[in-house]
Amino acid sequence: MKRNVTELLSPAKDKETAIEAINAGADAVYIGAAAYGARKNAGNSIEDIKEIIDYAHKFYVRVFVTVNTILTDKELSEAAKLIAKLYEIGTDAIIVQDMGIVKLSLEGKISQIPLHISTQYNNRTKEKVKFLERMNFPRVVLARELSIEQIKEIAENSPEIELECFIHGALCVSYSGQCYLSQYIGSRSANRGECAQPCRKKYSLCNANGDILVKDKYLLCLKDFNASPCLKEMVDAGVKSFKIEGRLKDKNYVKNVTLYYRNLLDKYSKKSSSGKIFTDGFIPDVSKTFNRGYTTYFLNKREKCFNFNSPKSIGEKLGKIVTNGKNCYIIDTKQKLSPQDGLCYFSKDGGLFGFAVNKVVDGKVYPNNFVEIPAGTEIYRNQDVEFEKRLDVARITRKIGCKITVENNFIIAEDEDDNSVKITLPKGESPKNKEKAESAFITQLNKTGNSDFYIEEISLKQNIDFYPVSVINEFRRTLLNKLLEERVSNYPKMVSKPLKYAKYPLDKGDYHENVYNKTAEEFYKESGCLITEYAPEKAFPDRQTELMRTKHCIKWAIGKCKSKEDLFLIDDRGQKYPLKFDCNNCEMVVLSPSKD
Repeated sequence: MKRNVTELLSPAKDKETAIEAINAGADAVYIGAAAYGARKNAGNSIEDIKEIIDYAHKFYVRVFVTVNTILTDKELSEAAKLIAKLYEIGTDAIIVQDMGIVKLSLEGKISQIPLHISTQYNNRTKEKVKFLERMNFPRVVLARELSIEQIKEIAENSPEIELECFIHGALCVSYSGQCYLSQYIGSRSANRGECAQPCRKKYSLCNANGDILVKDKYLLCLKDFNASPCLKEMVDAGVKSFKIEGRLKDKNYVKNVTLYYRNLLDKYSKKSSSGKIFTDGFIPDVSKTFNRGYTTYFLNKREKCFNFNSPKSIGEKLGKIVTNGKNCYIIDTKQKLSPQDGLCYFSKDGGLFGFAVNKVVDGKVYPNNFVEIPAGTEIYRNQDVEFEKRLDVARITRKIGCKITVENNFIIAEDEDDNSVKITLPKGESPKNKEKAESAFITQLNKTGNSDFYIEEISLKQNIDFYPVSVINEFRRTLLNKLLEERVSNYPKMVSKPLKYAKYPLDKGDYHENVYNKTAEEFYKESGCLITEYAPEKAFPDRQTELMRTKHCIKWAIGKCKSKEDLFLIDDRGQKYPLKFDCNNCEMVVLSPSKD
């Protein structure tokens, strides 16, 4: 049976991280430019992005650049210049949210580089995706909250647009692009790449009478996403690109997570890039990287996707405290512990506490700061020193398969993508020992060393003369350099259909459409949608508004799903935010404080 071709898409905060991701098996990487990306602190120069592209394209790996914030009128013209530079250096696609950029593309005012629609555009309905398909966009990044059934329905309804879905990493509690809480509290806009992450702060929950139902908990804090149990179902549902979150994560995180998903995805589909991943025996493990506990979110069923006790990493579950000794603990675990490992646990009131391991003697764990921990308490490891050392030095390389044939006085090299070159095999000396001459010839051709190729097969279809080792080595270097030039020249560039206008699903749009410039407003007018309000970044509407809409329901989380009582969040400044519950869609809304 023919296997689907899919893409593993990895994040990169910088050049070094991007190269680690490519070596670990990414089919594509996404990275921010110097400005206008939704992670403001993860920008990169044109020169660095060009180096990434040159490296990536050798392996037919794509490079996407994020320009996915909403823009002012002045910024829009600057973004167009940036996109032109990115097009010139070979960027494969731009990830965008602002429809002002789209209108410029429709008018031919920016280079015809493929545009992918960011998850910040709130892509969660089949009608929205169908609109984008009718406009001829090549790809849309879907909302994380969708179930596999919803993804499948969208794929069947819009077969001409590629679907990109997140599979791992931090979760925004709100539908992406629809969170205005950070902007409301401190004028730091999530849609401008400046989110202050108020969802990772403490809140209390009260009812209309002022009774405190939950006090000082991280009520909007979600666990981290891990869709690995659902990969096959996602492939079968029609997902094209499998996206790892983390443009602020370090290179070791990206290397570990990318290799983990590369190994899994290869079981269910064929990769879209080239090359084989070689490791030195390192085994990736996502339980050992930063995580707040894992969830598959809403892919298959509603589950406890929240972590009310802490926004910090808890890592992997080790076991339970058996007993406390004299300045030490005995932990029921099969894992080996090492000095400087970081361990943590939740206290009875839910607080997260941690300590470092000083030493381990005869199964007794001596911490840097001993406090008695009740027997039966779950212990987690959020810092595995030995794993991090192993990950840091792990040698992960990527090489392109190549077959060499010698016939008719030519040495012919053909790579795994059917690129082929040849060089003339000059006359050598008559061999005193035919078998030794052939063996030496094959041995030296196989020594690809630090090149980008590995030899899959060498076929000798004629007699081989004797050549000095240095001469055979020069044959190999010349042949492989020529093959690399040939494959780069034949790099399959992404080509998409010209964009065209289509009818927007709504006739009127308010601040939820995130219109921040006149060009975007004109785009919606051309698409049959009247914009009645600009984005909150210009000014919040003079009425009570939605600050956040989420599939995470606090009422469900605390076991009050059927309750009709009014509930409110209270932040650390005493500000009270009304909650609204859309039970038909299993959604919760955080409202701005009442204007009354």
